[in-house]
Amino acid sequence: MDVRLPRLGEGADSGIVATIFVKEGETVKKDQPILELESEKAVASIPTPVSGTITKIHVKEGDEIKVGTLIFSVAESGAPARRETERAEPTPVEEPAMPSAAAAAPMPAPAVPVAPAPVEVAPSAQVPGVPPPASPSIRRIARELGIDLTRIRGSERGGRIVMADLRNYIARLQALAMQQTQAQPQQPAQPPSKPAPVSIDFSKWGSVERTKISQLRRSISTKMVASWTTAPHVTQFENADITDLLALRKKYQKAYEKKKANLTLTPFILKAVVDTLKKHPMFNASIDEAAGEIVYKHYYHIGIAVDTEQGLIVPVIRDVDKKSLLELSLELQDLAERTRQRKVSLEEMQGGTFTISNQGSIGGAHFTPIINTPEVAILGIGRGSLQPVVKGKKIVQRMILPLGLSYDHRLIDGANAARFITDFVQALQSFNEKSVKIEG
Repeated sequence: MDVRLPRLGEGADSGIVATIFVKEGETVKKDQPILELESEKAVASIPTPVSGTITKIHVKEGDEIKVGTLIFSVAESGAPARRETERAEPTPVEEPAMPSAAAAAPMPAPAVPVAPAPVEVAPSAQVPGVPPPASPSIRRIARELGIDLTRIRGSERGGRIVMADLRNYIARLQALAMQQTQAQPQQPAQPPSKPAPVSIDFSKWGSVERTKISQLRRSISTKMVASWTTAPHVTQFENADITDLLALRKKYQKAYEKKKANLTLTPFILKAVVDTLKKHPMFNASIDEAAGEIVYKHYYHIGIAVDTEQGLIVPVIRDVDKKSLLELSLELQDLAERTRQRKVSLEEMQGGTFTISNQGSIGGAHFTPIINTPEVAILGIGRGSLQPVVKGKKIVQRMILPLGLSYDHRLIDGANAARFITDFVQALQSFNEKSVKIEG
C-alpha cells in the first residue's frame, strides 16, 4: 500500500519533513506516527493508516513535500510484501482523466490579440515627392507632433493646408482611435511584477555561514509582509501603573500554586483586554474586503505571541471572557509549553480576534507590534520598570508598564485607539479582586 501525505487542515497543503520515526523493514501498527511534518507554524505527526511492514521510504528529512506526495510504501499485515522493482510508478495525484468526447474534439486555438488597424485618412492631391503647401508654422507644428502633412487634404486654394485642416485631421485621428479602443476587449490590469531576487556574494568581504530558511521563518516572513502592506499601521503608546496589580498577584500567588497554576501578569492582561474589547467592539472586528463589510465578532479568542527557538508562534486561547483567572493561568502554561515543543495544531492557531505580544520577560520598553491580520489590532507589552511618579504632592516609586497598541487605520481612527488604551489602562489599574479569588 502506498501512503501519501494527507491534507493537514484548512490552508495547509505542504510542509518540511522534520523527523522520520521508522526505517525500511520495520513493522508498524495502524495509527502509529511515521514522520513529523513542519507545516506553517505547527509540527504535525503523520500516522500510518494500516498495520504492516515499511517496504520503502520515499522522502528524507528536510524534503519539502505537498499533499498527495508518496511518502511510504507499506506491506499490509497478512499480505505478501511487493518487491520495489515490481511496483508500478504511482499515478500523479489529483490529475483528472480527460473525457473521451473532449479528448477527441480538437482544442481551440488560443486567441491572438489583433493590433489595431492603421488610421485611414484621405491623402492630399499633391504631386508625389513634392511637399504640400503650408506655412512654416504649420510645418513646425506637424513636425513636433509627428504628423505627415501629405496625409492631410488642404482646404485652401491650391490644396494649401491651414490650421483648421490640421485640427480637423487630429480630431479624426482621436475619434478613430477611440472607436478601435472600444472595439477591443478590456484586459484586466496586471499587478506590478516583483523584482527577481538577487543573490549577493557576501563572502567577498569576509567569512560567512549560510543556513536554509526554515518553513516557519518563511511563513512568518510572508505573513508579516502581507500584514504590513495590506493594513496601514499606526501605534498608540501609553504607560500603566501596575504596582497595585502586582501586589494583588503576590497576595494570591500561593493559592494558585496549590492548584498547579502559575499566576503571571498575562492572565490579568487577558481579562483586562476582553473587558476593553467589549466597550470597543471595533477592535475585535475584521474587514471583509470582498464583501465590503465590517465583521463584528461576538466571541473573544485572544492570540498569545510565544517566543520559541524556531521563531514567533501565535496560538489562540478561545472564549477568554468565559474563563476564570485560574483557568486562564492553567491553559496558558499548557499552551505555551506545547507551543515551544511545536506540538500545537493549526486549528489552535486560527480564529483569533485580537493578539497580545508580551516581551516583558525578555526586556525592552515600547515597541510597534505588527497586526496579525485579518485582525485589526494588537497590543504590545514591554518590560515594567520602577519609575518616580508624582502621586498627590509626593514623588513615589511605582512599577510602570510600557504599552503599544498597533491598529489598522483603514478601520480605526486615532481617537478610538486613544480611548481604547485609556480604558485598558484603567482596567489594569483598578482590577477587581473578586475575580482573582479561587472559589472552594
